[in-house]
Amino acid sequence: MSTVTTTKPTPTTSAPASAAAHHGEGRIGLRGNLRHIGALVRRNAMQIKADPESMFDAVLMPIIFTLLFVFVFGGAISGKGNQEAYVNYVIPGLMAMMGMNISMAVGTGVNDDFKKGIMDRFRSMPIARSSVLLAKIVVEIGRMLVAIAILLTVGFILGLSIKGSVLDLLCAIGLSAIFGASLMWIFILLGLTLKTAQAVQGMAMLVLMPLQFGSSIFAPPTTMPGWLQSFTDYNPLSNLADAARALINGAPIGNSVWMTLGWSLVITAVTMPLAVRKFRQKT
Repeated sequence: MSTVTTTKPTPTTSAPASAAAHHGEGRIGLRGNLRHIGALVRRNAMQIKADPESMFDAVLMPIIFTLLFVFVFGGAISGKGNQEAYVNYVIPGLMAMMGMNISMAVGTGVNDDFKKGIMDRFRSMPIARSSVLLAKIVVEIGRMLVAIAILLTVGFILGLSIKGSVLDLLCAIGLSAIFGASLMWIFILLGLTLKTAQAVQGMAMLVLMPLQFGSSIFAPPTTMPGWLQSFTDYNPLSNLADAARALINGAPIGNSVWMTLGWSLVITAVTMPLAVRKFRQKT
């Protein structure tokens, strides 16, 4: 007499459940997200330490641009031999320019990480997907603050005078960092959408050039044609430059600070969800 033994089938996890566990970013709490961001910030900082050349733009750009614009355009705008007056005009404007130029590096960096397969490693790790992007923004804000510190140092050497309070100066720096962080989401979206880092850089320059030179960063808009003045009035870089200029020079700030904060909020609200969604689709 033979006996037939039966075994209960071992339950298997369905594919959707497995995928949900793999991509279960929603289950990661705030503390876990912060821990992941901190770890990735340290990783990116170690990369900068191992490759100091990646800081060349943040270190050299404020020095070269300040000397170039002060001594090339300062005499033409403020009068020959009166470059010191132009220093107090252009340095706050260059703070806005630094934030925009440093922000561009985020897009090329994200695009390059996908090309090198670094994102494939992150895909296999149980980490919040958004922490990868947030860590990059934190590191780039740090690079931006280094660039602004060097810019102000060069400005002080050339005769920059702070007519407002120290708090006003810190507010100007903070405003530049906030606006620069909002722009990073635009460049991250470009980095995730375009195929190559060169394409990201080329597209970024097409956006940067009109915004920078069609603003109040380098010259008062009153010297521009009427149609260009209208563009300048709504240019967010003009609002940021005017706000930083008023804070540093102790002048009335008007609506420029609130306009800059409003632009930062709108840009972030529109581009951040698009960038995060595109990043999740690619990972």
